[in-house]
Amino acid sequence: MPAVALMLLAAALTTAPAWALYRGPLFDAHLHYNVEAWDGQAGPHPPADVVERMRRNGVRAIIANSRPNAGTLALAGSPLAREAGVQVVPFVRLYRDRADYDNWFRDESIYRMVLDLLERGTPAGPYRGIGEFHLYDSANARQPVARKLMALAEARQLAVLAHVDDAAVDLLMAAAPSGGARLRLIWAHSGIGGASPARVDQLLARYPLLMGELSYRPGLTCDEGRLCPQWRALLLKYPGRFMLGSDTWINARWDQYDALMTGYRTWLADLPVDVAQKLAWGNGAALFGLRAP
Repeated sequence: MPAVALMLLAAALTTAPAWALYRGPLFDAHLHYNVEAWDGQAGPHPPADVVERMRRNGVRAIIANSRPNAGTLALAGSPLAREAGVQVVPFVRLYRDRADYDNWFRDESIYRMVLDLLERGTPAGPYRGIGEFHLYDSANARQPVARKLMALAEARQLAVLAHVDDAAVDLLMAAAPSGGARLRLIWAHSGIGGASPARVDQLLARYPLLMGELSYRPGLTCDEGRLCPQWRALLLKYPGRFMLGSDTWINARWDQYDALMTGYRTWLADLPVDVAQKLAWGNGAALFGLRAP
């Protein structure tokens, strides 16, 4: 899309009627700054670009996890992010390159990389979590490195951002020493593999620290961008258990960032104010002890 057209689209979105949009601060709980966006020297989305997208959309905190982890370090050390009031919550991603997507759960070098990065920390402070990672076959949650990482996360009180199906949620929880009672797992996309709202409800009830993240969740919204009835009921039942995210895994998602955040603000406005505040900001802020924006 030409640059002028993108500017007009952003203007149209940000000038929607005040009654139609939630106006509070947002916590983006699923953000990637991958090498395709910026490799440290070149790319279509340098730090000034992505920080400005956050600023104009009222995003005041992010979970940063990137392939490779240099992207997260760039955001964690960015003076632009600090000036814009964006708090960076850094996660160790398990991917050095795309080859790691299919093998991280059995690769001991990934475990050693995680330990090394945790020891080094970031300009924004210590890493606060592990992930996002994928399990295309749920059974791989039983692989040795996957089990070691769940034990490490529980022992060090690190959150885990996992792109998995509902069966793998159970398996990852079982891999933790507590059986899931103390593992802070954030379920990326909250059942994108086909889990129904009823199944998500079942898992939330079973695991008291399980959190849901709502990017790329089919069936979440219905007419005019409002929440579908089953999901609205689920969010009202568990107002303290969900967060929002952009999932900027490809550059097209950065191009759509204004629209993604406006979409969230649309359906947040259709919820009770206290519930909207928790989903938009409060749940993530409480999880990571963030200062008020």
